[in-house]
Amino acid sequence: MAIDSSDLSEPAPSWFTPKRLLVVFCVINMVNYVDRGAIASNGVNGSPRSCTESGVCSDGSGIQGDFDLNNFRDGVISSAFMVGLLVASPIFASLAKSINPFRLIGVGLSVWTLAAAGCGLSVDFWSITFCRMLVGVGEASFISLAAPFIDDNAPVAQRTAWLGIFYMCIPTGIAVGYVYGGVVGGSAGWRYAFFGEAILMLPFAILGFTMKPLQMKGMSHDKKVYGSLDEEVIEHSSKEHSSYGSFASNQLSRFWQDIKALLLEKIYVINVLGYIAYNFVIGAYSYWGPKAGYSIYQMNNADILFGGITIVGGIVGTLGGSIILDRMNSTIPNAFKLLSTATFFGAIFCFSAFCFSNLYIYLVLFLIGEILVFATQGPVNFVCLHTVKPSLRPLSMAMSTVSIHVFGDVPSSPLVGLLQDKVDNWRISALILTSVFFLAAGIWFIGIFLDSVDRYDEGSEHAGSVIEQPDVMPLLENKPATASP
Repeated sequence: MAIDSSDLSEPAPSWFTPKRLLVVFCVINMVNYVDRGAIASNGVNGSPRSCTESGVCSDGSGIQGDFDLNNFRDGVISSAFMVGLLVASPIFASLAKSINPFRLIGVGLSVWTLAAAGCGLSVDFWSITFCRMLVGVGEASFISLAAPFIDDNAPVAQRTAWLGIFYMCIPTGIAVGYVYGGVVGGSAGWRYAFFGEAILMLPFAILGFTMKPLQMKGMSHDKKVYGSLDEEVIEHSSKEHSSYGSFASNQLSRFWQDIKALLLEKIYVINVLGYIAYNFVIGAYSYWGPKAGYSIYQMNNADILFGGITIVGGIVGTLGGSIILDRMNSTIPNAFKLLSTATFFGAIFCFSAFCFSNLYIYLVLFLIGEILVFATQGPVNFVCLHTVKPSLRPLSMAMSTVSIHVFGDVPSSPLVGLLQDKVDNWRISALILTSVFFLAAGIWFIGIFLDSVDRYDEGSEHAGSVIEQPDVMPLLENKPATASP
Protein backbone atom coordinates (compact mmCIF):
# COMPACT_ATOMS: atom_id res chain seq x y z
CA MET A 1 0.00 0.00 0.00
CA ALA A 2 1.34 3.41 -0.94
CA ILE A 3 1.99 5.78 1.94
CA ASP A 4 0.94 9.36 1.37
CA SER A 5 3.68 11.83 2.19
CA SER A 6 1.29 13.77 4.37
CA ASP A 7 1.16 10.80 6.72
CA LEU A 8 4.81 11.32 7.49
CA SER A 9 4.45 14.90 8.62
CA GLU A 10 5.64 15.92 12.06
CA PRO A 11 2.89 15.21 14.60
CA ALA A 12 1.47 18.02 16.68
CA PRO A 13 3.02 18.50 20.13
CA SER A 14 1.46 16.39 22.87
CA TRP A 15 1.89 15.76 26.57
CA PHE A 16 2.20 11.99 25.98
CA THR A 17 5.92 11.60 25.29
CA PRO A 18 7.96 8.36 25.36
CA LYS A 19 9.11 9.16 28.90
CA ARG A 20 5.53 9.35 30.04
CA LEU A 21 4.78 6.14 28.16
CA LEU A 22 7.58 4.55 30.19
CA VAL A 23 5.95 5.81 33.39
CA VAL A 24 2.57 4.33 32.38
CA PHE A 25 4.12 0.94 31.62
CA CYS A 26 6.05 1.04 34.89
CA VAL A 27 2.95 1.76 36.96
CA ILE A 28 0.98 -1.02 35.23
CA ASN A 29 3.86 -3.42 35.81
CA MET A 30 4.14 -2.40 39.45
CA VAL A 31 0.43 -2.82 40.19
CA ASN A 32 0.56 -6.26 38.58
CA TYR A 33 3.41 -7.30 40.85
CA VAL A 34 1.92 -5.61 43.91
CA ASP A 35 -0.79 -8.23 43.48
CA ARG A 36 1.89 -10.94 43.34
CA GLY A 37 3.46 -9.68 46.55
CA ALA A 38 0.16 -9.12 48.33
CA ILE A 39 -1.06 -12.68 47.84
CA ALA A 40 2.24 -13.93 49.30
CA SER A 41 2.13 -11.61 52.32
CA ASN A 42 1.30 -12.93 55.75
CA GLY A 43 -1.57 -10.44 55.96
CA VAL A 44 -3.33 -11.85 52.87
CA ASN A 45 -2.00 -15.38 52.59
CA GLY A 46 -2.24 -15.93 56.33
CA SER A 47 -1.60 -19.21 58.11
CA PRO A 48 -3.24 -22.66 57.93
CA ARG A 49 -5.53 -24.16 60.52
CA SER A 50 -3.58 -26.16 63.09
CA CYS A 51 -3.91 -28.09 66.33
CA THR A 52 -1.38 -28.53 69.11
CA GLU A 53 -0.53 -31.84 70.79
CA SER A 54 -2.72 -30.79 73.72
CA GLY A 55 -5.73 -30.54 71.39
CA VAL A 56 -5.94 -26.75 71.18
CA CYS A 57 -6.85 -25.79 67.61
CA SER A 58 -6.47 -22.54 65.68
CA ASP A 59 -8.68 -21.45 62.79
CA GLY A 60 -5.72 -19.94 60.98
CA SER A 61 -5.92 -16.67 59.10
CA GLY A 62 -6.08 -15.18 55.62
CA ILE A 63 -6.64 -17.29 52.52
CA GLN A 64 -4.99 -20.38 54.01
CA GLY A 65 -7.13 -20.25 57.12
CA ASP A 66 -10.44 -19.40 55.42
CA PHE A 67 -10.11 -22.10 52.76
CA ASP A 68 -8.19 -24.65 54.90
CA LEU A 69 -5.24 -24.97 52.50
CA ASN A 70 -2.07 -26.99 52.94
CA ASN A 71 1.24 -25.63 51.63
CA PHE A 72 0.92 -27.41 48.29
CA ARG A 73 -2.53 -25.98 47.51
CA ASP A 74 -1.33 -22.62 48.72
CA GLY A 75 1.51 -22.86 46.21
CA VAL A 76 -0.96 -23.76 43.46
CA ILE A 77 -2.83 -20.49 44.07
CA SER A 78 0.41 -18.55 43.63
CA SER A 79 1.03 -20.26 40.28
CA ALA A 80 -2.50 -20.33 38.85
CA PHE A 81 -2.01 -17.02 36.99
CA MET A 82 0.27 -18.93 34.65
CA VAL A 83 -2.65 -20.62 32.91
CA GLY A 84 -3.97 -17.29 31.63
CA LEU A 85 -0.46 -16.07 30.84
CA LEU A 86 0.42 -19.24 28.92
CA VAL A 87 -2.70 -19.13 26.77
CA ALA A 88 -2.91 -15.38 26.22
CA SER A 89 0.74 -14.29 25.74
CA PRO A 90 1.30 -15.85 22.28
CA ILE A 91 -2.14 -14.67 21.17
CA PHE A 92 -1.53 -11.06 22.18
CA ALA A 93 1.98 -11.08 20.67
CA SER A 94 0.67 -12.46 17.37
CA LEU A 95 -2.31 -10.10 17.17
CA ALA A 96 -0.02 -7.12 17.78
CA LYS A 97 1.05 -7.43 14.13
CA SER A 98 -2.42 -6.44 12.94
CA ILE A 99 -4.29 -4.95 15.92
CA ASN A 100 -3.62 -1.72 17.80
CA PRO A 101 -1.44 -2.99 20.69
CA PHE A 102 -2.97 -0.61 23.19
CA ARG A 103 -6.46 -1.92 22.49
CA LEU A 104 -5.09 -5.37 23.32
CA ILE A 105 -3.64 -3.99 26.55
CA GLY A 106 -7.01 -2.42 27.37
CA VAL A 107 -8.76 -5.76 26.93
CA GLY A 108 -6.20 -7.61 29.02
CA LEU A 109 -6.20 -5.10 31.86
CA SER A 110 -10.00 -5.10 31.94
CA VAL A 111 -9.88 -8.86 32.48
CA TRP A 112 -7.19 -8.33 35.16
CA THR A 113 -9.35 -5.78 36.99
CA LEU A 114 -12.40 -8.05 37.04
CA ALA A 115 -10.26 -11.02 38.09
CA ALA A 116 -8.70 -9.12 41.01
CA ALA A 117 -12.15 -8.13 42.22
CA GLY A 118 -13.21 -11.75 41.77
CA CYS A 119 -10.39 -12.88 44.08
CA GLY A 120 -11.87 -10.70 46.79
CA LEU A 121 -15.28 -12.30 46.25
CA SER A 122 -14.04 -15.91 46.06
CA VAL A 123 -15.67 -18.51 48.29
CA ASP A 124 -13.30 -21.48 48.14
CA PHE A 125 -10.02 -22.83 46.73
CA TRP A 126 -11.43 -23.45 43.24
CA SER A 127 -13.03 -20.03 42.81
CA ILE A 128 -9.92 -18.10 43.83
CA THR A 129 -7.77 -20.39 41.67
CA PHE A 130 -9.96 -19.61 38.64
CA CYS A 131 -9.69 -15.87 39.29
CA ARG A 132 -5.92 -16.15 39.64
CA MET A 133 -5.83 -17.79 36.21
CA LEU A 134 -7.59 -14.78 34.71
CA VAL A 135 -5.10 -12.41 36.36
CA GLY A 136 -2.46 -13.91 34.05
CA VAL A 137 -4.35 -12.61 31.02
CA GLY A 138 -3.72 -9.05 32.15
CA GLU A 139 0.02 -9.60 32.45
CA ALA A 140 0.07 -11.29 29.04
CA SER A 141 -1.49 -8.26 27.38
CA PHE A 142 1.34 -5.85 28.14
CA ILE A 143 4.45 -7.78 29.18
CA SER A 144 5.34 -8.77 25.61
CA LEU A 145 4.52 -5.35 24.11
CA ALA A 146 5.94 -2.93 26.69
CA ALA A 147 9.61 -3.87 26.31
CA PRO A 148 9.76 -3.42 22.49
CA PHE A 149 8.11 0.00 22.75
CA ILE A 150 10.54 1.04 25.48
CA ASP A 151 13.55 -0.27 23.55
CA ASP A 152 12.43 1.58 20.41
CA ASN A 153 11.93 4.95 22.07
CA ALA A 154 14.71 5.06 24.65
CA PRO A 155 17.83 7.13 23.90
CA VAL A 156 20.38 4.84 22.23
CA ALA A 157 22.91 5.19 25.05
CA GLN A 158 20.28 4.47 27.70
CA ARG A 159 18.28 1.57 26.24
CA THR A 160 19.28 -0.94 28.89
CA ALA A 161 18.76 1.64 31.63
CA TRP A 162 15.20 2.29 30.43
CA LEU A 163 14.54 -1.44 30.33
CA GLY A 164 16.04 -1.65 33.81
CA ILE A 165 13.62 0.98 35.09
CA PHE A 166 10.69 -1.02 33.71
CA TYR A 167 11.89 -4.34 35.15
CA MET A 168 12.83 -2.68 38.43
CA CYS A 169 9.08 -2.47 39.01
CA ILE A 170 8.91 -6.26 39.36
CA PRO A 171 10.87 -6.64 42.62
CA THR A 172 9.68 -3.23 43.81
CA GLY A 173 6.06 -4.14 43.13
CA ILE A 174 6.40 -7.48 44.91
CA ALA A 175 8.01 -5.77 47.89
CA VAL A 176 5.35 -3.06 48.04
CA GLY A 177 2.81 -5.87 47.80
CA TYR A 178 4.25 -7.51 50.92
CA VAL A 179 3.77 -4.29 52.85
CA TYR A 180 0.42 -3.46 51.24
CA GLY A 181 -0.93 -6.96 51.88
CA GLY A 182 0.34 -6.95 55.43
CA VAL A 183 -1.23 -3.59 56.24
CA VAL A 184 -4.55 -3.91 54.38
CA GLY A 185 -4.97 -7.61 55.06
CA GLY A 186 -4.13 -7.21 58.71
CA SER A 187 -6.45 -4.27 59.29
CA ALA A 188 -9.39 -4.63 56.87
CA GLY A 189 -9.18 -8.28 55.83
CA TRP A 190 -7.49 -10.04 52.92
CA ARG A 191 -10.43 -9.56 50.53
CA TYR A 192 -10.09 -5.77 50.62
CA ALA A 193 -6.49 -6.02 49.42
CA PHE A 194 -7.78 -7.43 46.12
CA PHE A 195 -10.54 -4.83 45.85
CA GLY A 196 -7.92 -2.10 46.23
CA GLU A 197 -5.80 -3.58 43.44
CA ALA A 198 -8.78 -3.66 41.09
CA ILE A 199 -9.45 0.03 41.74
CA LEU A 200 -5.78 0.89 41.07
CA MET A 201 -5.70 -0.94 37.72
CA LEU A 202 -9.06 0.27 36.38
CA PRO A 203 -7.82 3.68 35.05
CA PHE A 204 -5.09 1.95 33.04
CA ALA A 205 -7.57 -0.50 31.54
CA ILE A 206 -9.60 2.50 30.34
CA LEU A 207 -6.45 4.26 29.11
CA GLY A 208 -5.64 1.24 26.97
CA PHE A 209 -8.73 1.93 24.86
CA THR A 210 -7.79 5.59 24.27
CA MET A 211 -4.01 5.53 23.73
CA LYS A 212 -2.55 5.72 20.25
CA PRO A 213 0.66 3.68 19.87
CA LEU A 214 4.09 4.75 18.78
CA GLN A 215 5.38 2.93 15.72
CA MET A 216 6.78 -0.43 16.80
CA LYS A 217 9.99 -1.34 14.99
CA GLY A 218 9.59 -4.27 12.61
CA MET A 219 5.80 -4.09 12.50
CA SER A 220 3.70 -3.22 9.47
CA HIS A 221 0.94 -0.75 10.32
CA ASP A 222 -1.00 1.71 8.29
CA LYS A 223 -3.41 4.41 9.38
CA LYS A 224 -6.21 1.94 10.04
CA VAL A 225 -4.36 0.68 13.09
CA TYR A 226 -4.97 4.06 14.67
CA GLY A 227 -8.64 4.19 13.78
CA SER A 228 -11.66 2.71 15.47
CA LEU A 229 -11.67 -0.80 16.86
CA ASP A 230 -13.69 -2.01 13.86
CA GLU A 231 -10.96 -0.80 11.49
CA GLU A 232 -8.02 -2.28 13.35
CA VAL A 233 -7.24 -5.05 10.88
CA ILE A 234 -4.77 -3.55 8.45
CA GLU A 235 -5.78 -3.22 4.85
CA HIS A 236 -3.51 -5.85 3.34
CA SER A 237 -4.75 -8.40 5.87
CA SER A 238 -8.41 -7.72 5.16
CA LYS A 239 -7.83 -8.12 1.43
CA GLU A 240 -5.86 -11.31 1.80
CA HIS A 241 -8.37 -13.07 4.04
CA SER A 242 -11.94 -13.41 2.81
CA SER A 243 -13.18 -15.25 5.88
CA TYR A 244 -12.47 -15.52 9.57
CA GLY A 245 -11.48 -19.17 9.17
CA SER A 246 -8.77 -18.49 6.60
CA PHE A 247 -7.56 -15.51 8.61
CA ALA A 248 -7.23 -17.63 11.75
CA SER A 249 -5.50 -20.39 9.79
CA ASN A 250 -2.99 -17.92 8.38
CA GLN A 251 -2.34 -16.43 11.81
CA LEU A 252 -1.75 -19.88 13.28
CA SER A 253 0.62 -20.82 10.46
CA ARG A 254 2.56 -17.58 10.91
CA PHE A 255 2.70 -18.17 14.66
CA TRP A 256 4.28 -21.61 14.30
CA GLN A 257 6.79 -20.27 11.77
CA ASP A 258 7.76 -17.55 14.25
CA ILE A 259 8.09 -20.09 17.08
CA LYS A 260 10.38 -22.21 14.92
CA ALA A 261 12.50 -19.15 14.15
CA LEU A 262 12.87 -18.42 17.87
CA LEU A 263 13.89 -22.00 18.69
CA LEU A 264 16.61 -21.86 16.02
CA GLU A 265 18.19 -18.82 17.71
CA LYS A 266 20.83 -20.47 19.94
CA ILE A 267 21.60 -17.27 21.83
CA TYR A 268 17.92 -16.72 22.58
CA VAL A 269 17.47 -20.32 23.80
CA ILE A 270 20.53 -20.18 26.08
CA ASN A 271 19.40 -16.85 27.49
CA VAL A 272 15.91 -18.15 28.27
CA LEU A 273 17.24 -21.40 29.81
CA GLY A 274 19.37 -19.38 32.22
CA TYR A 275 16.41 -17.11 32.92
CA ILE A 276 14.24 -20.15 33.75
CA ALA A 277 16.70 -21.41 36.37
CA TYR A 278 17.05 -17.89 37.76
CA ASN A 279 13.30 -17.35 37.99
CA PHE A 280 12.82 -20.74 39.64
CA VAL A 281 14.58 -19.27 42.67
CA ILE A 282 13.20 -15.73 42.47
CA GLY A 283 9.62 -16.98 42.19
CA ALA A 284 9.90 -19.18 45.27
CA TYR A 285 11.71 -16.39 47.16
CA SER A 286 8.89 -13.97 46.40
CA TYR A 287 6.17 -16.34 47.55
CA TRP A 288 7.76 -18.20 50.47
CA GLY A 289 10.26 -15.55 51.59
CA PRO A 290 8.13 -13.92 54.31
CA LYS A 291 7.12 -17.30 55.73
CA ALA A 292 10.70 -18.61 55.69
CA GLY A 293 12.00 -15.44 57.33
CA TYR A 294 9.34 -15.61 60.01
CA SER A 295 10.14 -19.27 60.74
CA ILE A 296 13.96 -19.16 60.64
CA TYR A 297 14.60 -15.80 62.29
CA GLN A 298 11.35 -15.25 64.20
CA MET A 299 10.61 -12.03 62.29
CA ASN A 300 7.37 -10.70 63.69
CA ASN A 301 7.38 -8.09 60.92
CA ALA A 302 8.60 -10.44 58.17
CA ASP A 303 6.43 -8.81 55.47
CA ILE A 304 7.97 -5.38 56.08
CA LEU A 305 11.57 -6.59 56.53
CA PHE A 306 11.57 -8.91 53.55
CA GLY A 307 9.72 -6.32 51.50
CA GLY A 308 12.25 -3.64 52.42
CA ILE A 309 15.18 -5.83 51.40
CA THR A 310 13.51 -6.62 48.09
CA ILE A 311 12.76 -2.95 47.38
CA VAL A 312 16.36 -1.85 48.02
CA GLY A 313 17.87 -4.86 46.27
CA GLY A 314 15.49 -4.56 43.33
CA ILE A 315 16.00 -0.84 42.75
CA VAL A 316 19.77 -0.72 43.29
CA GLY A 317 20.44 -4.02 41.54
CA THR A 318 18.21 -3.56 38.50
CA LEU A 319 19.25 0.02 37.81
CA GLY A 320 22.89 -0.71 38.63
CA GLY A 321 23.11 -3.72 36.32
CA SER A 322 21.43 -1.84 33.47
CA ILE A 323 23.66 1.22 33.82
CA ILE A 324 26.78 -0.95 34.02
CA LEU A 325 25.85 -2.73 30.78
CA ASP A 326 25.30 0.62 29.04
CA ARG A 327 28.72 1.79 30.30
CA MET A 328 30.36 -1.49 29.21
CA ASN A 329 28.89 -1.01 25.71
CA SER A 330 25.60 -2.83 25.32
CA THR A 331 26.53 -5.96 23.40
CA ILE A 332 25.21 -9.50 23.73
CA PRO A 333 28.55 -11.02 24.92
CA ASN A 334 28.91 -8.26 27.53
CA ALA A 335 25.36 -8.93 28.68
CA PHE A 336 26.18 -12.62 29.22
CA LYS A 337 29.35 -11.69 31.14
CA LEU A 338 27.31 -9.51 33.46
CA LEU A 339 24.54 -12.10 33.79
CA SER A 340 26.83 -14.97 34.75
CA THR A 341 29.10 -12.97 37.06
CA ALA A 342 26.34 -11.17 38.97
CA THR A 343 24.29 -14.35 39.41
CA PHE A 344 27.27 -16.41 40.59
CA PHE A 345 28.34 -13.96 43.28
CA GLY A 346 24.73 -13.23 44.20
CA ALA A 347 24.21 -16.96 44.76
CA ILE A 348 27.23 -17.08 47.09
CA PHE A 349 25.91 -14.23 49.24
CA CYS A 350 22.32 -15.54 49.36
CA PHE A 351 23.47 -19.08 50.19
CA SER A 352 25.79 -17.79 52.90
CA ALA A 353 23.01 -15.66 54.40
CA PHE A 354 20.86 -18.71 55.16
CA CYS A 355 23.83 -20.43 56.83
CA PHE A 356 23.92 -17.87 59.65
CA SER A 357 21.51 -17.90 62.58
CA ASN A 358 22.12 -14.24 63.43
CA LEU A 359 19.36 -12.10 61.94
CA TYR A 360 21.53 -9.05 61.26
CA ILE A 361 24.23 -11.01 59.45
CA TYR A 362 21.50 -12.66 57.39
CA LEU A 363 19.97 -9.30 56.45
CA VAL A 364 23.29 -7.81 55.31
CA LEU A 365 24.38 -10.84 53.28
CA PHE A 366 20.96 -11.38 51.75
CA LEU A 367 20.67 -7.71 50.77
CA ILE A 368 24.03 -7.86 48.95
CA GLY A 369 22.94 -11.09 47.27
CA GLU A 370 19.63 -9.56 46.17
CA ILE A 371 21.39 -6.53 44.68
CA LEU A 372 23.62 -8.82 42.64
CA VAL A 373 20.93 -11.18 41.37
CA PHE A 374 18.58 -8.32 40.44
CA ALA A 375 21.38 -6.77 38.36
CA THR A 376 20.38 -9.30 35.68
CA GLN A 377 16.95 -7.84 34.88
CA GLY A 378 18.04 -5.28 32.28
CA PRO A 379 20.70 -7.42 30.54
CA VAL A 380 18.58 -10.59 30.25
CA ASN A 381 15.76 -8.71 28.53
CA PHE A 382 18.22 -6.77 26.37
CA VAL A 383 19.40 -10.12 24.98
CA CYS A 384 15.80 -11.25 24.36
CA LEU A 385 15.12 -8.10 22.34
CA HIS A 386 18.36 -7.88 20.37
CA THR A 387 19.00 -11.50 19.43
CA VAL A 388 15.90 -11.79 17.20
CA LYS A 389 14.71 -9.79 14.21
CA PRO A 390 12.53 -6.78 15.08
CA SER A 391 9.22 -8.30 13.98
CA LEU A 392 9.72 -11.21 16.41
CA ARG A 393 10.41 -9.08 19.50
CA PRO A 394 6.86 -9.17 20.95
CA LEU A 395 6.73 -12.95 20.53
CA SER A 396 10.29 -13.21 21.89
CA MET A 397 9.24 -11.41 25.07
CA ALA A 398 5.99 -13.37 25.29
CA MET A 399 7.66 -16.77 25.00
CA SER A 400 10.43 -15.74 27.38
CA THR A 401 7.81 -14.74 29.94
CA VAL A 402 5.79 -17.91 29.41
CA SER A 403 8.91 -20.09 29.66
CA ILE A 404 10.28 -18.59 32.87
CA HIS A 405 6.89 -19.04 34.48
CA VAL A 406 5.97 -22.49 33.12
CA PHE A 407 9.37 -23.98 33.93
CA GLY A 408 10.47 -21.49 36.60
CA ASP A 409 8.35 -19.89 39.29
CA VAL A 410 5.16 -21.86 38.58
CA PRO A 411 6.60 -25.25 39.58
CA SER A 412 9.00 -23.78 42.14
CA SER A 413 6.33 -22.46 44.54
CA PRO A 414 4.40 -25.74 44.95
CA LEU A 415 7.63 -27.80 44.81
CA VAL A 416 9.22 -25.79 47.60
CA GLY A 417 5.95 -26.10 49.51
CA LEU A 418 6.06 -29.86 48.98
CA LEU A 419 9.73 -29.97 50.03
CA GLN A 420 8.93 -27.99 53.18
CA ASP A 421 6.04 -30.33 53.99
CA LYS A 422 8.57 -33.20 53.87
CA VAL A 423 11.64 -31.76 55.62
CA ASP A 424 9.80 -29.29 57.90
CA ASN A 425 12.89 -27.05 58.02
CA TRP A 426 12.81 -23.71 56.22
CA ARG A 427 16.60 -23.26 56.43
CA ILE A 428 17.24 -26.50 54.54
CA SER A 429 14.52 -25.70 52.01
CA ALA A 430 16.01 -22.22 51.42
CA LEU A 431 19.54 -23.57 50.92
CA ILE A 432 18.40 -26.21 48.43
CA LEU A 433 16.42 -23.59 46.53
CA THR A 434 19.25 -21.03 46.47
CA SER A 435 21.70 -23.55 44.95
CA VAL A 436 19.73 -23.37 41.67
CA PHE A 437 21.23 -19.89 41.15
CA PHE A 438 24.56 -21.59 40.38
CA LEU A 439 22.90 -23.49 37.53
CA ALA A 440 21.60 -20.22 36.07
CA ALA A 441 25.06 -18.64 36.26
CA GLY A 442 26.58 -21.65 34.48
CA ILE A 443 24.07 -21.54 31.63
CA TRP A 444 24.59 -17.82 31.05
CA PHE A 445 28.37 -18.35 31.18
CA ILE A 446 28.04 -20.59 28.10
CA GLY A 447 26.43 -17.69 26.22
CA ILE A 448 29.68 -15.69 26.37
CA PHE A 449 31.37 -18.10 23.96
CA LEU A 450 28.59 -18.43 21.37
CA ASP A 451 28.66 -16.39 18.16
CA SER A 452 26.12 -13.61 18.45
CA VAL A 453 24.76 -10.85 16.24
CA ASP A 454 22.76 -7.85 17.43
CA ARG A 455 19.74 -7.88 15.10
CA TYR A 456 18.07 -4.70 16.35
CA ASP A 457 18.59 -2.84 13.05
CA GLU A 458 17.93 -5.82 10.82
CA GLY A 459 15.27 -5.11 8.19
CA SER A 460 12.00 -6.93 8.69
CA GLU A 461 9.93 -8.65 6.05
CA HIS A 462 7.66 -5.61 6.10
CA ALA A 463 10.41 -3.03 5.94
CA GLY A 464 8.92 -1.38 2.89
CA SER A 465 5.73 -0.44 4.68
CA VAL A 466 7.16 0.66 8.00
CA ILE A 467 6.98 4.37 8.62
CA GLU A 468 10.12 5.63 10.29
CA GLN A 469 9.16 7.98 13.10
CA PRO A 470 11.25 10.30 15.27
CA ASP A 471 12.44 8.78 18.54
CA VAL A 472 10.37 11.27 20.51
CA MET A 473 7.09 10.95 18.64
CA PRO A 474 4.32 11.45 21.20
CA LEU A 475 1.19 9.44 21.83
CA LEU A 476 -2.35 10.80 21.85
CA GLU A 477 -1.20 13.38 19.33
CA ASN A 478 -3.59 16.05 18.19
CA LYS A 479 -4.87 15.64 14.65
CA PRO A 480 -3.37 18.16 12.21
CA ALA A 481 -5.68 21.07 11.69
CA THR A 482 -7.45 21.03 8.34
CA ALA A 483 -7.90 24.19 6.32
CA SER A 484 -11.35 25.71 6.28
CA PRO A 485 -13.07 25.63 2.90
